[in-house]
Amino acid sequence: MQVEDIKVFIPSQDFALSKAFYLAMGFSIIFETAQVCEFENGDCSFLLQNFYHEGLANNLMVQLVVSSVEDVHKTLQSLTEFGIKFSEPETVPWGNVLHLWGPAGELWHITQFSESS
Repeated sequence: MQVEDIKVFIPSQDFALSKAFYLAMGFSIIFETAQVCEFENGDCSFLLQNFYHEGLANNLMVQLVVSSVEDVHKTLQSLTEFGIKFSEPETVPWGNVLHLWGPAGELWHITQFSESS
């Protein structure tokens, strides 16, 4: 088996709100239907689905690796109209992390790895 890509399906309780949120976060839509759209930023992408299950949304965790957790934190501070919550950046042994609970309750571990990681 030779893997070429892997993508996660993120649930949305309000498809339009979640699409607007991820666009505001800096992602671009590269494919869209009434049931799913694909977002990308750089070489990374994920699928947002027009589907919600509370158990899935509340237990889904995704790691997003970025070059600056501080920059993401500043962006999130300006996006409060989306009903999200997020933590302050925290230093951990492998770098810096902040946690973001997206519009459907999905948990993003936004990570900036340290130079030595």
